[in-house]
Amino acid sequence: MVYFAAQVKPFRNPFPAPRPLGYIPPMSQNPPDLRPDLAPRPVFDDSRREGQPTIGMVSLGCPKALVDSERILTRLRAEGYQISPDYRGAEAVIVNTCGFLDSAKAESLEAIGEALAENGRVIVTGCLGAEPDYITGAHPSVLAVTGPHQYEAVLDAVHHAVPPAPDPFVDLLPATGVKLTPRHYSYLKISEGCNHKCRFCIIPDMRGRLASRPAHAVIREAERLVEAGVRELLVISQDTSAYGVDLKHATERDHRAHITDLARDLGSLGAWVRLHYVYPYPHVRDLIPLMAEGLVLPYLDIPFQHAHPDTLKRMARPAAAAKTLDEIAAWRASCPEITLRSTFIVGYPGETEAEFQTLLDWLDEAQLDRVGCFQYENVAGARSNALPDHVPDEVKQDRWDRFMQKAQAISEAKLAAKVGQRIEVIVDTVDDEGATCRTKADAPEIDGNLFIDADFESLTPGDIVTVEVDEAGEYDLWGRRA
Repeated sequence: MVYFAAQVKPFRNPFPAPRPLGYIPPMSQNPPDLRPDLAPRPVFDDSRREGQPTIGMVSLGCPKALVDSERILTRLRAEGYQISPDYRGAEAVIVNTCGFLDSAKAESLEAIGEALAENGRVIVTGCLGAEPDYITGAHPSVLAVTGPHQYEAVLDAVHHAVPPAPDPFVDLLPATGVKLTPRHYSYLKISEGCNHKCRFCIIPDMRGRLASRPAHAVIREAERLVEAGVRELLVISQDTSAYGVDLKHATERDHRAHITDLARDLGSLGAWVRLHYVYPYPHVRDLIPLMAEGLVLPYLDIPFQHAHPDTLKRMARPAAAAKTLDEIAAWRASCPEITLRSTFIVGYPGETEAEFQTLLDWLDEAQLDRVGCFQYENVAGARSNALPDHVPDEVKQDRWDRFMQKAQAISEAKLAAKVGQRIEVIVDTVDDEGATCRTKADAPEIDGNLFIDADFESLTPGDIVTVEVDEAGEYDLWGRRA
């Protein structure tokens, strides 16, 4: 059994088409129930030399956690360990957990239990590892529990469970390190932690305050990735806009630790550069000219969370939705092709029907291209738990359904307007029936796809080609090579 973090149910997009489609994919990448906080499925190399110690990895949670898994596996690979793609081939299994939501904690406990049942020797790390008693209370037989960023402790636990047996003549490590994503794209983590104190979030408690990487270190990693064939860099952090604040935007080795400078430097490497988790600070407007110039993809992933000022105040987030609409208009005026993605929370404690209706009205006006939505849930340790007037589950579900219905209609209309356009796409996968691609408006897994069902045989993952769009659905496009 190959095990992955981001399991989603198969889904067929039921939209009508004016002509039969030759290639209907087994799963739309953005059905309404897709979790926008999950990383893409890990990709494992299953080659192994005789006698090589072998470790399994279950990587749960967001892309930032996936990067943590890559760092752990890179260190282990350098010490001679092989990474097993299944439980039975592993001498022990590391489970990198998520603790962002109570539902994510439950998924983590379930994954630990599955690993124990299938393998029996399990080391737990990641965000939920900050609560070791919670883990050992449910699974007392785990070998060790370590918290987020505790790489050395993870390695010590692995060494104790499965002693290393390196062979320096054959254990060669790729220049990029171990990557759990396809070879043509890679996540690039630029910082850890967060300085915000949103009442619904416990990330600062788990991962600490903002800690930015030096800009020259980020650029060097990006250069190695591009040299190894990566065509798309996905910049991630807890708060990308705040990058470098803790370093006082210092310049070191000719690279300044500021998101605008970093984006410009990354854009000079020749790969697609996609910015995620961009908090809507005023200086974000300085990124838009870089998108208009083509240095950075015209794509902003900004977690607005809500639109009503009272709801935002209860969340302890900036309560300036009207000004945000003005900013969005200014961004689109400077870069008309910009794609805006965001996530929202419905059913937050105290949310009235009038506040929710304000959110729907705001969404109508903002016309965001890509939208994900969570129903609020309590998280142990979050200050929002103590707020009054929690919303009943059935009301949260109703509001989520209504929100996603509106978001889907906006998405469908925006994609329909692309029919007849010629656009660049990057190829993700190719099989016997067609090629699955993404436009510049689509991030892996969380957004839509463009499918090519003719003249695709010569394509390979990582190719960037021009297509003419000839079909559109709620979330996906179809096209032919131009």
